[in-house]
Amino acid sequence: MWNKAIELSSKSHPGPVVHISDNPMDEGKLLIGFESGTVVLWDLKSKKADYRYTYDEAIHSVAWHHEGKQFICSHSDGTLTIWNVRSPAKPIQTITPHGKQLKDGKKPEPCKPILKVEFKTTRSGEPFIILSGGLSYDTVGRRPCLTVMHGKSTAVLEMDYSIVDFLTLCETPYPNDFQEPYAVVVLLEKDLVLIDLAQNGYPIFENPYPLTIHESPVTCCEYFADCPVDLIPALYSVGARQKRQGYSKKEWPINGGNWGLGVQSYPEIIITGHADGSVKFWDASAITLQVLYKLKTSKVFEKSRNKDERPNTDIVDEDPYAIQIISWCPESRMLCIAGVSAHVIIYRFSKQEVITEVIPMLEVRLLYEINDVESPEGEQAPPLPTPVGGSTPQPIPPQSHPSTSSSSSDGLRDNVPCLKVKNSPLKQSPGYQTELVIQLVWVGGEPPQQITSLAVNSSYGLVVFGNCNGIAMVDYLQKAVLLNLGTIELYGSNDPYRREPRSPRKSRQPSGGMLIVTSCMCGLSSLYSESVKKLRSSLTGLCDISEGTVVPEDRCKSPTSGSSSPHNSDDEQKMNNFIEKVKTKSRKFSKMVASDIAKMSRKLSLPTDLKPDLDIKDNSFSRSRSSSVTSIDKESREAISALHFCETFTRKADSSPSPCLWVGTTLGTVLVIALNLPPGGEQRLLQPVIVSPSGTILRLKGAILRMAFLDTTGCLVPPAYESWREHNVPEEKDEKEKLKKRRPVSVSPSSSQEISENQYAVICSEKQAKVISLPTQNCAYKQNITETSFVLRGDIVALSNSICLACFCANGHIMTFSLPSLRPLLDVYYLPLTNMRIARTFCFTNNGQASYLVSPTEIQRLTYSQETCENLQEMLGELFTPLETPEAPNRGFFKGLFGGGAQSLDREELFGESSSGKASRSLAQHIPGPGGIEGVKGAASGVVGELARARLALDERGQKLGDLEERTAAMLSSADSFSKHAHEMMLKYKDKKWYQF
Repeated sequence: MWNKAIELSSKSHPGPVVHISDNPMDEGKLLIGFESGTVVLWDLKSKKADYRYTYDEAIHSVAWHHEGKQFICSHSDGTLTIWNVRSPAKPIQTITPHGKQLKDGKKPEPCKPILKVEFKTTRSGEPFIILSGGLSYDTVGRRPCLTVMHGKSTAVLEMDYSIVDFLTLCETPYPNDFQEPYAVVVLLEKDLVLIDLAQNGYPIFENPYPLTIHESPVTCCEYFADCPVDLIPALYSVGARQKRQGYSKKEWPINGGNWGLGVQSYPEIIITGHADGSVKFWDASAITLQVLYKLKTSKVFEKSRNKDERPNTDIVDEDPYAIQIISWCPESRMLCIAGVSAHVIIYRFSKQEVITEVIPMLEVRLLYEINDVESPEGEQAPPLPTPVGGSTPQPIPPQSHPSTSSSSSDGLRDNVPCLKVKNSPLKQSPGYQTELVIQLVWVGGEPPQQITSLAVNSSYGLVVFGNCNGIAMVDYLQKAVLLNLGTIELYGSNDPYRREPRSPRKSRQPSGGMLIVTSCMCGLSSLYSESVKKLRSSLTGLCDISEGTVVPEDRCKSPTSGSSSPHNSDDEQKMNNFIEKVKTKSRKFSKMVASDIAKMSRKLSLPTDLKPDLDIKDNSFSRSRSSSVTSIDKESREAISALHFCETFTRKADSSPSPCLWVGTTLGTVLVIALNLPPGGEQRLLQPVIVSPSGTILRLKGAILRMAFLDTTGCLVPPAYESWREHNVPEEKDEKEKLKKRRPVSVSPSSSQEISENQYAVICSEKQAKVISLPTQNCAYKQNITETSFVLRGDIVALSNSICLACFCANGHIMTFSLPSLRPLLDVYYLPLTNMRIARTFCFTNNGQASYLVSPTEIQRLTYSQETCENLQEMLGELFTPLETPEAPNRGFFKGLFGGGAQSLDREELFGESSSGKASRSLAQHIPGPGGIEGVKGAASGVVGELARARLALDERGQKLGDLEERTAAMLSSADSFSKHAHEMMLKYKDKKWYQF
C-alpha cells in the first residue's frame, strides 16, 4: 500500500508509520504519517491518495484541528509545522517553540525532537498547542518539560521525572467540535501529574491517590485496625493544612470508579517510617489506601551543610534520620519513634500551631561499665559490676553536652550525641508536635548501639527503650531519666549465667584528669589475645573489648584513682603504649564490623548483631537458643527485645495488681520492673516515679517477641491510657481544677476485679509460647511453635469476639493459636522469607488482618478471617462508572444543506463485504484435522451432540403428534354432535307445510 500512497513522491520506502488517524469531519479520509517526513491523506472509499505532504525532517506525531481543515506535525529538529489539507506544497506555518530566532530571517537553531503534540481549540480564544520535548541543546541538565502554547504566551512546565505520555482532557468527547481543554494528564516514569489549564500559571491538581509510598524507602511499617472513630478525621484535618502552595483550587478532575459497599465499618490505619526520617499515616479502611498525614522527624535536628559537619555517628554513613521502631497509642494519640542514630522522639498530637522556644532534650549514657581494679599480680578478685546509671532518677539538663575527650592525644568522642538538636525556636504546625528528644551519646570513642525495643504509655507518662547494652526509662512529663541499667543489672543476684566482667576500663581522675589504666586478673598479653580471639569468633564480640572508656567520676571510680603513684613511670609508660596499640587495633576492627552491623540493622528492627543474616550461611551463631547457653560472648550481649507496660501482679505474694513494666530479652528471659506512680495532677509533675526491679524472672526458649495479658474470662487486658485532650488551648480555672483532681484513665479491668481473681500472661518467643498464671507464676499452657524454623512476628490480636496468638514464621507459615489454651487453629503455608523487607515490615492486627511490604512500591494486605474472605467481593470497587453519551454537536441547517458537517462511514460495510454475504478474504478460520486426540474428542462430542439433538427432535415430534390426535378427536366429536342436531331439526319440520310455520 505504501507505494500507492507515495507514488512518485519518493523513490524509497518512506519508513515506519508513526501516526494514523481519520479526519474529524470525514471518517472516510485517513491521515498517515511516515517517519521520513511524508504525510498522506488517504481516501478509504476510492482507495487512493488525495494529497501528499513532504517535509525534510522526520515526523514524531501528528494532530488534527477539530474542523478537519488543518493538522500539525512535530519534527525531530524541534519544529512544528501546520498544514492546510488542500495545500500540500508547503506548510502554512513553521514554529520553533524553544529555538533562538536569528537575525536576517535565518532558520532558528535546531532543538531536541518534539515527541508529541496536541492541537486543541476553544470557542472564545486562541487554540492550545501542547507538546513534550523540543528544548534547546544548550539546556544541559535541565529537567524534562511540558510546553503549553496559548496565543502569544508560552509556558514551560518542568517535571521531576521523564515524560512517558500525556493526554489533554476536554469538555466534549467528539473530535469534530470545539475541544475546550481544561486539564492535561502527564504520565511520568514515577508519578502522575494533572495540570489545570483554566487558571493562570497552570497550577497542578493535588493528587488524592498515593501513586508511590516510597518517596523515601520504607524502613518500618505498623498496622492498626479498629481504631477510635474520630482518629482518621483528626489526622485528615491536620494533614489537609499541610498542603503546599501552588495547587489548583479545583477538585481532582478524574472521577471515574466507585468504592465497594463493604460491610467493614471499623477504621484501619497503616503507619510507615521512611529512611529520610518521615512518618506517614495512611487510611487503610476496607480496601482504600489514602495518605492522611505526614510527619518529618528530621525537623528537630540541625542539617549538615558539608561533609565536615556530618553527624557524629559511625552507625550509618547515610540516612541518619531513618525510622527503625514506631510505638503509637491510638487512644491518647501519643507517638514515639526510634531512629537509626540511637535517638528517640516523643510526639504529642495537637490541633493548634505552637512555637517551641527550646526543644526539650535528654542525653542518656547507656553503656554497661565495670569498676576497674589495679591488680598486676592477678591475685585480687574483680569487684561486682556497677551500672552506668543508678536506679534513682537522674535528670539530665536539656542542653547539649560539650565534647569531653578522654585525652587530648586520643581525640575520642565522649558524651556527644550522634545528631545535633536545633537550638533555635521551632514552629510546629498542627498535628504531631515534639514533646521530648532523647539521644544516646558516644562513650569513650564508641558510638551508641541502635535501639532494639521501644514502648510508651500515656497513662503513666513514661517511655522506655533498650538495646544490647541495657535499658533506659524516661519520665517525659518531668523530663527526667528514671532508669539506666545494663541488662545484667536487671537480674541482680539472680543472674542464671553468672556473668563476670571480661575487659578492663579506664576511669577519669577527678583532680588532674589523668587516666589511670588498670588491668584485671589476667595479664595484658593474654587479655589482648583473648579479646581478639573473641572478636573474630563471634559477632557478639563487638562489645567494648580492649577499648578504654571515659567514665564520669561520680559513677565509676577505680580503687587507685584517688592517688597518683610516681614510681615505676617507665613501666607504666610501656604499659600505656601497649594499651594504646591494643585499643587502636580493636577500635579499627570494631568500626569495620560495626559498619556491617549498621547495614544489617536496617533489615530487621531487632539488632542484627544478635540475629543471623538469613543470606549468610554461618554456623558460628545458631538461631536456636535455649536455657543451657553458657557462652559468655553471647550472654554478655543480651539485648532488650520486647517491652510492655501493664497493670498486673508483679510478684507471687501480691494480692492486687499494680503498674509495672515487663521486659523481654534475646536470651528468652522475662523480667518484671515495678512502678510506683505519684498521684495525678500537680503532684505527678513534682514527685518522682519510683522504679524498682521486682525479682520476678521467667524463662522461654528463643528471643522474646511479644507479651500480653488476659483476665479470667479470656479477654485482653490492654495497657492503661490517657484519653486525648488538647494541651495547647488555655482552659478556665474550674477546668484546671478538674484536671488536677483527675487521674489517668485506666482501661485495665484488673483494678476493679476481686482480689481472688487471677490474670494470665501470654508470652511469645521465637520458638514457643507460654501462658503464665498470675500471681502464682505457674505455667498454665505451653506450645512449641516451631522446631526447624523461628518466628519472625507474633501478635496477640482480637478475632471474632475472641483473642488469639498470630505468628509468622521464617519458613513462610502463618499460624494462629487460641488463648489462653494455645490450641492450634490455623497453620497455612503462605509466603517464604525471600528478603529481609518482609521480615522487617510484617505485622498482624485485629479482625484477622495483616500487612507487609512486598516490594519498595507495594504494601500487601492479607486476611486470615473467614468473614472478611466472604465479604471480599462486596468490598472490591468498580473501576469504571457508566455514563450516558452526551449529545453530538448540532450540524446546523446550512451545514446540513451544503454538506459541511461530519460524514460517517460504515467501515464494516467497506472492509467486511457484508453486503455480498461473503466473508473477507483476509480472514482465516482454523479447522482441526481428524487426526490426534483433539480430533477424536471433537468427533466424539459431535456424535453425542447429534444423538441428543435427534432424541430431542423425536420427543418434540411425538408430543406434536399427540396434540394433533387430541385435536382430531375433538373435531370428530363436534361433527357428530352437529349431525345429530341437524337430523333432529329435519325430522321436526319434515311433514309441515309452508303455511304452517
